[in-house]
Amino acid sequence: MPESQNVEWKESWRDEYLKWVCAFANTQGGVLDIGRNDDGVVVGLDDVESFLVTLPNKIRDMLGVMADVDLLNEDGEPFIRITVEAYPYPVSLRGKYYTRSGSTTQTLTGAALDRFLLSKTGLRWDAVPVPNVAVADLDTDTLKDFRERAAKSKRLDQKALEERDAGLVGKLRLMDGEHLKRAAVLLFHPDPERWIAGAWIKIGYFETNADLRYQDEIHGNLFQQVDKAMDLLLTKYMKAEIGYEGVQREERYPVPEEALREILLNAIAHKDYASNVPIQISVYEDRIQFWNNGQLPEAWTVEQLQAKHSSQPHNPDIANTLFRAGLIEAWGRGIERVIQACETYGIKPPELKLDATGLWVTFGLDGPSRDQVGTKLVLSRDQEKILRNSIESSSLLELMELSGRSNRTKFRDQVLRPLLDAGLMEMTLPDKPKSSKQRYRITKAGQAALADSTRDSAPR
Repeated sequence: MPESQNVEWKESWRDEYLKWVCAFANTQGGVLDIGRNDDGVVVGLDDVESFLVTLPNKIRDMLGVMADVDLLNEDGEPFIRITVEAYPYPVSLRGKYYTRSGSTTQTLTGAALDRFLLSKTGLRWDAVPVPNVAVADLDTDTLKDFRERAAKSKRLDQKALEERDAGLVGKLRLMDGEHLKRAAVLLFHPDPERWIAGAWIKIGYFETNADLRYQDEIHGNLFQQVDKAMDLLLTKYMKAEIGYEGVQREERYPVPEEALREILLNAIAHKDYASNVPIQISVYEDRIQFWNNGQLPEAWTVEQLQAKHSSQPHNPDIANTLFRAGLIEAWGRGIERVIQACETYGIKPPELKLDATGLWVTFGLDGPSRDQVGTKLVLSRDQEKILRNSIESSSLLELMELSGRSNRTKFRDQVLRPLLDAGLMEMTLPDKPKSSKQRYRITKAGQAALADSTRDSAPR
Protein backbone atom coordinates (compact mmCIF):
# COMPACT_ATOMS: atom_id res chain seq x y z
CA MET A 1 0.00 0.00 0.00
CA PRO A 2 1.48 3.40 -0.96
CA GLU A 3 1.37 6.29 1.48
CA SER A 4 -2.02 7.95 1.41
CA GLN A 5 -4.64 9.45 3.68
CA ASN A 6 -4.89 6.08 5.43
CA VAL A 7 -1.28 4.84 5.21
CA GLU A 8 1.97 6.25 6.63
CA TRP A 9 5.54 4.83 6.84
CA LYS A 10 8.27 5.60 9.38
CA GLU A 11 11.74 4.05 9.64
CA SER A 12 11.80 4.14 13.45
CA TRP A 13 9.56 5.11 16.31
CA ARG A 14 9.39 8.58 17.89
CA ASP A 15 6.77 9.70 20.36
CA GLU A 16 5.87 12.59 18.04
CA TYR A 17 4.33 9.96 15.74
CA LEU A 18 1.46 9.79 18.21
CA LYS A 19 0.20 12.78 16.17
CA TRP A 20 -0.28 10.42 13.22
CA VAL A 21 -2.19 7.95 15.38
CA CYS A 22 -4.36 10.81 16.67
CA ALA A 23 -5.00 12.02 13.10
CA PHE A 24 -6.05 8.55 11.90
CA ALA A 25 -8.46 8.24 14.85
CA ASN A 26 -10.00 11.63 14.00
CA THR A 27 -10.37 10.97 10.28
CA GLN A 28 -11.04 7.63 8.58
CA GLY A 29 -8.70 5.38 10.54
CA GLY A 30 -5.42 4.18 9.07
CA VAL A 31 -2.23 2.13 9.21
CA LEU A 32 1.17 3.32 10.49
CA ASP A 33 4.13 1.05 9.63
CA ILE A 34 7.24 1.45 11.79
CA GLY A 35 10.39 0.06 10.17
CA ARG A 36 9.53 0.99 6.54
CA ASN A 37 11.32 3.83 4.72
CA ASP A 38 9.85 6.48 2.39
CA ASP A 39 10.29 4.18 -0.60
CA GLY A 40 8.16 1.53 1.07
CA VAL A 41 11.09 -0.80 1.74
CA VAL A 42 11.15 -2.57 5.10
CA VAL A 43 14.46 -1.76 6.79
CA GLY A 44 13.81 -3.64 10.03
CA LEU A 45 13.66 -2.67 13.71
CA ASP A 46 15.72 -3.41 16.79
CA ASP A 47 14.09 -4.63 19.99
CA VAL A 48 10.74 -5.12 18.27
CA GLU A 49 9.40 -7.19 21.17
CA SER A 50 9.46 -4.19 23.51
CA PHE A 51 7.34 -2.19 21.04
CA LEU A 52 4.59 -4.78 21.32
CA VAL A 53 4.34 -3.93 25.03
CA THR A 54 5.07 -0.21 25.20
CA LEU A 55 3.21 1.14 22.16
CA PRO A 56 -0.33 -0.08 23.00
CA ASN A 57 0.01 1.33 26.52
CA LYS A 58 1.45 4.64 25.30
CA ILE A 59 -1.31 5.09 22.74
CA ARG A 60 -3.96 4.28 25.35
CA ASP A 61 -2.50 6.57 28.00
CA MET A 62 -1.72 9.54 25.74
CA LEU A 63 -4.71 9.41 23.41
CA GLY A 64 -7.35 7.40 25.20
CA VAL A 65 -7.82 5.05 22.24
CA MET A 66 -7.04 1.41 21.58
CA ALA A 67 -4.96 0.44 18.55
CA ASP A 68 -3.79 -2.91 17.22
CA VAL A 69 0.01 -3.21 17.36
CA ASP A 70 1.29 -6.22 15.37
CA LEU A 71 4.73 -7.64 14.60
CA LEU A 72 5.03 -8.47 10.90
CA ASN A 73 7.82 -9.67 8.63
CA GLU A 74 8.69 -8.82 5.04
CA ASP A 75 11.71 -10.17 3.13
CA GLY A 76 13.13 -11.40 6.41
CA GLU A 77 12.95 -7.99 8.09
CA PRO A 78 10.62 -7.34 11.07
CA PHE A 79 8.45 -4.24 11.35
CA ILE A 80 5.57 -3.00 13.49
CA ARG A 81 2.12 -2.19 12.08
CA ILE A 82 -0.18 0.06 14.11
CA THR A 83 -3.79 -0.15 12.95
CA VAL A 84 -6.12 2.61 14.13
CA GLU A 85 -9.88 2.72 13.76
CA ALA A 86 -11.84 5.93 13.16
CA TYR A 87 -13.32 7.14 16.44
CA PRO A 88 -16.81 8.66 16.73
CA TYR A 89 -15.64 11.27 19.25
CA PRO A 90 -12.77 13.82 19.01
CA VAL A 91 -9.33 12.52 20.05
CA SER A 92 -6.65 14.93 21.29
CA LEU A 93 -2.94 14.70 22.06
CA ARG A 94 -1.78 17.03 24.84
CA GLY A 95 -4.81 19.25 24.21
CA LYS A 96 -4.31 19.49 20.42
CA TYR A 97 -6.35 17.87 17.66
CA TYR A 98 -4.93 16.40 14.44
CA THR A 99 -6.51 15.09 11.22
CA ARG A 100 -5.36 13.64 7.90
CA SER A 101 -5.67 15.54 4.63
CA GLY A 102 -4.34 13.54 1.73
CA SER A 103 -1.04 12.06 2.90
CA THR A 104 -0.34 14.83 5.42
CA THR A 105 -1.11 15.22 9.11
CA GLN A 106 -2.47 18.63 10.06
CA THR A 107 -3.05 20.45 13.34
CA LEU A 108 -6.61 21.79 13.67
CA THR A 109 -7.04 25.38 14.80
CA GLY A 110 -9.62 28.16 14.55
CA ALA A 111 -12.63 27.59 12.29
CA ALA A 112 -11.36 24.18 11.15
CA LEU A 113 -11.22 23.01 14.77
CA ASP A 114 -14.72 24.36 15.43
CA ARG A 115 -16.11 22.46 12.43
CA PHE A 116 -14.34 19.28 13.48
CA LEU A 117 -15.60 19.37 17.05
CA LEU A 118 -19.14 20.16 15.91
CA SER A 119 -19.12 17.31 13.38
CA LYS A 120 -18.03 14.83 16.04
CA THR A 121 -20.99 15.83 18.20
CA GLY A 122 -23.41 15.45 15.27
CA LEU A 123 -24.05 19.22 15.15
CA ARG A 124 -23.52 21.28 12.00
CA TRP A 125 -22.15 24.83 12.02
CA ASP A 126 -25.40 26.46 10.91
CA ALA A 127 -27.33 24.70 13.72
CA VAL A 128 -25.40 26.36 16.57
CA PRO A 129 -27.65 28.65 18.68
CA VAL A 130 -26.97 32.39 18.76
CA PRO A 131 -27.56 34.26 22.03
CA ASN A 132 -28.96 37.79 22.31
CA VAL A 133 -31.00 37.72 19.09
CA ALA A 134 -34.76 37.08 18.95
CA VAL A 135 -37.44 36.37 16.35
CA ALA A 136 -38.60 39.99 16.75
CA ASP A 137 -35.20 41.09 15.40
CA LEU A 138 -35.72 39.29 12.08
CA ASP A 139 -36.67 41.17 8.92
CA THR A 140 -40.46 41.07 8.52
CA ASP A 141 -40.34 41.81 4.77
CA THR A 142 -38.02 38.86 4.18
CA LEU A 143 -40.28 36.57 6.21
CA LYS A 144 -43.28 37.81 4.20
CA ASP A 145 -41.41 37.20 0.95
CA PHE A 146 -40.47 33.70 2.14
CA ARG A 147 -44.13 32.91 2.82
CA GLU A 148 -45.03 33.92 -0.73
CA ARG A 149 -42.22 31.85 -2.24
CA ALA A 150 -43.05 28.81 -0.10
CA ALA A 151 -46.76 29.06 -0.91
CA LYS A 152 -45.91 29.09 -4.60
CA SER A 153 -43.50 26.15 -4.30
CA LYS A 154 -45.99 24.16 -2.17
CA ARG A 155 -43.10 22.71 -0.16
CA LEU A 156 -44.37 23.83 3.23
CA ASP A 157 -47.71 23.08 4.86
CA GLN A 158 -50.19 25.93 4.57
CA LYS A 159 -50.78 25.83 8.32
CA ALA A 160 -47.09 26.50 8.91
CA LEU A 161 -47.25 29.50 6.57
CA GLU A 162 -50.17 30.91 8.55
CA GLU A 163 -48.23 30.71 11.82
CA ARG A 164 -46.85 33.83 13.46
CA ASP A 165 -43.17 34.50 12.75
CA ALA A 166 -41.99 32.54 15.79
CA GLY A 167 -44.11 29.55 14.81
CA LEU A 168 -42.92 29.66 11.20
CA VAL A 169 -39.26 29.83 12.22
CA GLY A 170 -39.85 26.89 14.56
CA LYS A 171 -41.49 24.85 11.79
CA LEU A 172 -38.40 25.46 9.66
CA ARG A 173 -36.31 23.96 12.49
CA LEU A 174 -34.36 27.16 12.91
CA MET A 175 -34.72 27.24 16.68
CA ASP A 176 -32.64 25.48 19.35
CA GLY A 177 -34.79 25.70 22.44
CA GLU A 178 -35.40 29.39 22.98
CA HIS A 179 -32.49 30.49 20.78
CA LEU A 180 -32.34 31.14 17.05
CA LYS A 181 -29.83 29.07 15.11
CA ARG A 182 -27.08 30.66 13.02
CA ALA A 183 -29.06 29.62 9.92
CA ALA A 184 -32.02 31.77 11.02
CA VAL A 185 -29.77 34.80 11.48
CA LEU A 186 -28.18 34.34 8.06
CA LEU A 187 -31.50 33.77 6.30
CA PHE A 188 -33.75 36.37 7.91
CA HIS A 189 -31.84 38.96 9.96
CA PRO A 190 -31.36 42.35 8.23
CA ASP A 191 -27.71 42.48 9.33
CA PRO A 192 -26.32 38.96 9.91
CA GLU A 193 -22.75 40.27 9.86
CA ARG A 194 -23.23 41.51 13.42
CA TRP A 195 -22.83 37.86 14.42
CA ILE A 196 -21.20 36.22 11.39
CA ALA A 197 -18.30 38.04 9.72
CA GLY A 198 -17.79 37.48 6.01
CA ALA A 199 -21.45 36.66 5.39
CA TRP A 200 -21.63 38.71 2.18
CA ILE A 201 -20.82 38.58 -1.54
CA LYS A 202 -18.42 40.66 -3.60
CA ILE A 203 -18.50 41.05 -7.37
CA GLY A 204 -15.74 42.58 -9.47
CA TYR A 205 -15.12 43.26 -13.16
CA PHE A 206 -11.52 42.54 -14.20
CA GLU A 207 -9.58 43.47 -17.32
CA THR A 208 -6.86 41.06 -16.11
CA ASN A 209 -6.30 39.26 -12.81
CA ALA A 210 -4.34 42.29 -11.60
CA ASP A 211 -6.55 44.98 -13.14
CA LEU A 212 -9.83 45.45 -11.28
CA ARG A 213 -12.07 47.95 -13.10
CA TYR A 214 -14.93 48.20 -10.59
CA GLN A 215 -16.61 46.17 -7.85
CA ASP A 216 -19.68 45.89 -5.63
CA GLU A 217 -20.33 44.48 -2.17
CA ILE A 218 -23.65 42.77 -1.43
CA HIS A 219 -24.78 42.68 2.19
CA GLY A 220 -28.00 41.76 3.99
CA ASN A 221 -29.57 38.37 4.64
CA LEU A 222 -29.16 35.46 2.23
CA PHE A 223 -32.47 35.99 0.42
CA GLN A 224 -31.58 39.64 -0.16
CA GLN A 225 -28.10 38.69 -1.32
CA VAL A 226 -29.48 36.33 -3.98
CA ASP A 227 -31.80 38.97 -5.43
CA LYS A 228 -29.23 41.80 -5.32
CA ALA A 229 -26.44 39.69 -6.81
CA MET A 230 -28.58 38.48 -9.71
CA ASP A 231 -29.78 42.02 -10.41
CA LEU A 232 -26.20 43.33 -10.52
CA LEU A 233 -24.97 40.49 -12.71
CA LEU A 234 -27.72 40.99 -15.27
CA THR A 235 -27.82 44.80 -15.32
CA LYS A 236 -24.23 45.86 -14.70
CA TYR A 237 -21.73 43.04 -15.19
CA MET A 238 -23.05 41.12 -18.19
CA LYS A 239 -24.03 42.49 -21.58
CA ALA A 240 -27.10 41.03 -23.25
CA GLU A 241 -27.45 40.56 -26.98
CA ILE A 242 -30.40 42.71 -28.03
CA GLY A 243 -32.99 41.40 -30.44
CA TYR A 244 -36.51 42.33 -31.51
CA GLU A 245 -39.51 40.31 -32.53
CA GLY A 246 -41.41 43.05 -34.33
CA VAL A 247 -41.37 45.82 -31.71
CA GLN A 248 -40.89 43.37 -28.81
CA ARG A 249 -37.44 43.79 -27.31
CA GLU A 250 -35.66 40.52 -26.42
CA GLU A 251 -32.43 40.08 -24.45
CA ARG A 252 -30.13 37.07 -24.54
CA TYR A 253 -27.33 36.86 -22.00
CA PRO A 254 -24.20 34.81 -22.76
CA VAL A 255 -25.14 32.47 -19.85
CA PRO A 256 -28.73 31.40 -19.07
CA GLU A 257 -30.12 33.19 -16.06
CA GLU A 258 -31.30 29.95 -14.41
CA ALA A 259 -27.76 28.53 -14.55
CA LEU A 260 -26.28 31.64 -12.92
CA ARG A 261 -28.91 31.59 -10.19
CA GLU A 262 -28.39 27.88 -9.48
CA ILE A 263 -24.62 28.28 -9.08
CA LEU A 264 -25.11 31.33 -6.85
CA LEU A 265 -27.57 29.43 -4.65
CA ASN A 266 -25.22 26.45 -4.47
CA ALA A 267 -22.43 28.73 -3.28
CA ILE A 268 -24.69 30.18 -0.59
CA ALA A 269 -25.92 26.78 0.60
CA HIS A 270 -22.47 25.14 0.69
CA LYS A 271 -20.23 28.00 1.77
CA ASP A 272 -18.10 27.58 4.89
CA TYR A 273 -19.42 30.55 6.88
CA ALA A 274 -17.04 29.84 9.76
CA SER A 275 -14.15 31.05 7.59
CA ASN A 276 -15.32 34.71 7.61
CA VAL A 277 -14.54 34.96 3.87
CA PRO A 278 -17.19 36.27 1.40
CA ILE A 279 -18.35 34.51 -1.74
CA GLN A 280 -16.51 36.01 -4.70
CA ILE A 281 -17.74 36.49 -8.28
CA SER A 282 -15.15 37.63 -10.83
CA VAL A 283 -16.32 38.82 -14.26
CA TYR A 284 -13.97 39.11 -17.24
CA GLU A 285 -14.65 39.82 -20.88
CA ASP A 286 -14.45 36.12 -21.72
CA ARG A 287 -15.59 34.38 -18.53
CA ILE A 288 -17.36 34.64 -15.18
CA GLN A 289 -16.06 32.78 -12.13
CA PHE A 290 -17.89 31.91 -8.91
CA TRP A 291 -15.83 30.93 -5.86
CA ASN A 292 -16.81 29.82 -2.41
CA ASN A 293 -14.60 28.17 0.16
CA GLY A 294 -16.86 25.20 0.85
CA GLN A 295 -15.42 21.73 0.33
CA LEU A 296 -17.02 18.59 -1.08
CA PRO A 297 -18.08 15.81 1.29
CA GLU A 298 -15.22 13.52 2.29
CA ALA A 299 -13.93 11.30 -0.57
CA TRP A 300 -16.09 13.09 -3.18
CA THR A 301 -14.66 14.23 -6.51
CA VAL A 302 -15.72 16.89 -9.03
CA GLU A 303 -16.75 14.06 -11.36
CA GLN A 304 -19.20 12.78 -8.74
CA LEU A 305 -20.57 16.29 -8.29
CA GLN A 306 -21.33 16.53 -12.02
CA ALA A 307 -23.12 13.15 -12.06
CA LYS A 308 -26.21 12.06 -10.12
CA HIS A 309 -25.42 12.17 -6.41
CA SER A 310 -27.09 12.41 -3.04
CA SER A 311 -27.74 15.82 -1.51
CA GLN A 312 -25.28 16.52 1.31
CA PRO A 313 -25.33 20.30 1.90
CA HIS A 314 -22.62 21.82 4.06
CA ASN A 315 -25.33 23.87 5.81
CA PRO A 316 -28.41 21.61 6.06
CA ASP A 317 -30.67 24.11 7.85
CA ILE A 318 -29.92 26.85 5.32
CA ALA A 319 -30.43 24.43 2.43
CA ASN A 320 -33.75 23.20 3.86
CA THR A 321 -35.15 26.73 4.07
CA LEU A 322 -33.99 27.57 0.53
CA PHE A 323 -35.65 24.34 -0.63
CA ARG A 324 -38.94 25.23 1.10
CA ALA A 325 -38.81 28.59 -0.69
CA GLY A 326 -38.53 26.77 -4.02
CA LEU A 327 -35.04 28.11 -4.75
CA ILE A 328 -33.07 24.85 -4.74
CA GLU A 329 -33.72 21.13 -5.13
CA ALA A 330 -33.33 18.48 -2.42
CA TRP A 331 -32.00 15.65 -4.54
CA GLY A 332 -28.50 16.85 -5.39
CA ARG A 333 -29.57 17.79 -8.92
CA GLY A 334 -28.31 21.38 -8.92
CA ILE A 335 -25.22 20.87 -11.09
CA GLU A 336 -27.12 18.56 -13.43
CA ARG A 337 -29.74 21.28 -13.88
CA VAL A 338 -27.00 23.81 -14.69
CA ILE A 339 -25.47 21.48 -17.30
CA GLN A 340 -28.87 20.84 -18.89
CA ALA A 341 -29.71 24.56 -18.96
CA CYS A 342 -26.42 25.36 -20.70
CA GLU A 343 -26.86 22.57 -23.28
CA THR A 344 -30.41 23.72 -24.03
CA TYR A 345 -29.11 27.30 -24.37
CA GLY A 346 -26.46 26.12 -26.81
CA ILE A 347 -23.36 26.91 -24.72
CA LYS A 348 -20.72 24.81 -22.99
CA PRO A 349 -21.42 23.77 -19.39
CA PRO A 350 -19.29 25.47 -16.73
CA GLU A 351 -15.90 24.14 -15.69
CA LEU A 352 -15.73 22.95 -12.07
CA LYS A 353 -12.44 22.96 -10.20
CA LEU A 354 -11.80 22.01 -6.58
CA ASP A 355 -8.60 23.11 -4.84
CA ALA A 356 -7.44 23.65 -1.27
CA THR A 357 -9.17 27.04 -1.12
CA GLY A 358 -12.62 25.92 -2.25
CA LEU A 359 -14.75 25.32 -5.34
CA TRP A 360 -14.41 27.32 -8.58
CA VAL A 361 -17.19 27.38 -11.19
CA THR A 362 -16.28 29.08 -14.48
CA PHE A 363 -18.66 29.94 -17.34
CA GLY A 364 -17.22 30.97 -20.69
CA LEU A 365 -18.66 34.17 -22.15
CA ASP A 366 -18.41 33.46 -25.85
CA GLY A 367 -21.15 35.90 -26.84
CA PRO A 368 -20.68 39.58 -27.71
CA SER A 369 -18.17 41.57 -25.67
CA ARG A 370 -19.31 44.15 -23.14
CA ASP A 371 -18.97 46.94 -25.70
CA GLN A 372 -20.83 45.19 -28.52
CA VAL A 373 -24.50 44.77 -29.25
CA GLY A 374 -25.76 42.09 -31.60
CA THR A 375 -29.07 42.09 -33.43
CA LYS A 376 -31.66 39.66 -34.64
CA LEU A 377 -34.16 42.36 -35.63
CA VAL A 378 -37.33 41.36 -37.44
CA LEU A 379 -38.24 44.58 -39.27
CA SER A 380 -41.72 46.02 -39.03
CA ARG A 381 -43.32 47.79 -42.02
CA ASP A 382 -42.59 51.21 -40.57
CA GLN A 383 -38.95 50.27 -39.93
CA GLU A 384 -38.49 48.98 -43.46
CA LYS A 385 -40.02 52.19 -44.85
CA ILE A 386 -37.70 54.34 -42.75
CA LEU A 387 -34.60 52.37 -43.76
CA ARG A 388 -35.48 52.58 -47.46
CA ASN A 389 -35.81 56.36 -47.23
CA SER A 390 -32.84 57.11 -44.98
CA ILE A 391 -29.95 56.97 -47.42
CA GLU A 392 -29.75 60.69 -46.81
CA SER A 393 -30.04 61.90 -43.23
CA SER A 394 -33.48 62.87 -41.92
CA SER A 395 -34.80 64.61 -38.83
CA LEU A 396 -37.03 62.92 -36.27
CA LEU A 397 -40.09 64.79 -37.50
CA GLU A 398 -39.35 63.82 -41.11
CA LEU A 399 -39.12 60.17 -40.14
CA MET A 400 -42.37 60.39 -38.16
CA GLU A 401 -44.14 61.94 -41.12
CA LEU A 402 -42.73 59.24 -43.38
CA SER A 403 -44.24 56.49 -41.20
CA GLY A 404 -47.47 58.34 -40.52
CA ARG A 405 -46.80 58.52 -36.76
CA SER A 406 -47.82 61.46 -34.55
CA ASN A 407 -46.79 60.34 -31.05
CA ARG A 408 -43.11 61.27 -30.64
CA THR A 409 -42.49 59.03 -27.59
CA LYS A 410 -44.09 55.92 -29.06
CA PHE A 411 -42.32 56.43 -32.38
CA ARG A 412 -38.95 56.82 -30.67
CA ASP A 413 -39.45 53.75 -28.39
CA GLN A 414 -41.19 51.41 -30.83
CA VAL A 415 -39.63 52.27 -34.19
CA LEU A 416 -36.47 54.35 -34.03
CA ARG A 417 -34.79 53.18 -30.81
CA PRO A 418 -34.75 49.49 -31.85
CA LEU A 419 -33.05 50.47 -35.12
CA LEU A 420 -30.43 52.52 -33.26
CA ASP A 421 -29.81 49.79 -30.65
CA ALA A 422 -29.40 47.24 -33.41
CA GLY A 423 -26.90 49.42 -35.25
CA LEU A 424 -29.08 49.67 -38.34
CA MET A 425 -29.37 53.44 -38.09
CA GLU A 426 -27.06 56.05 -36.57
CA MET A 427 -27.14 59.62 -35.35
CA THR A 428 -25.27 62.29 -37.26
CA LEU A 429 -24.40 63.90 -33.90
CA PRO A 430 -23.86 60.91 -31.60
CA ASP A 431 -22.18 63.04 -28.92
CA LYS A 432 -25.24 65.30 -28.75
CA PRO A 433 -28.23 62.96 -28.82
CA LYS A 434 -30.71 65.69 -27.79
CA SER A 435 -29.47 68.36 -30.19
CA SER A 436 -32.11 70.19 -32.20
CA LYS A 437 -29.88 69.61 -35.25
CA GLN A 438 -29.84 65.84 -34.75
CA ARG A 439 -30.51 63.74 -37.83
CA TYR A 440 -30.59 60.02 -38.57
CA ARG A 441 -29.32 57.84 -41.43
CA ILE A 442 -29.04 54.19 -42.39
CA THR A 443 -25.80 52.28 -41.75
CA LYS A 444 -24.17 49.54 -43.82
CA ALA A 445 -25.61 47.00 -41.38
CA GLY A 446 -29.02 48.56 -41.96
CA GLN A 447 -28.62 48.25 -45.73
CA ALA A 448 -27.72 44.58 -45.31
CA ALA A 449 -30.68 43.96 -42.99
CA LEU A 450 -33.00 45.70 -45.43
CA ALA A 451 -31.69 43.57 -48.29
CA ASP A 452 -32.22 40.38 -46.22
CA SER A 453 -35.73 41.49 -45.31
CA THR A 454 -36.54 42.17 -48.97
CA ARG A 455 -35.28 38.72 -50.02
CA ASP A 456 -37.25 37.02 -47.25
CA SER A 457 -40.49 38.75 -48.26
CA ALA A 458 -40.07 38.18 -52.02
CA PRO A 459 -42.56 35.70 -53.59
CA ARG A 460 -41.17 32.21 -54.38
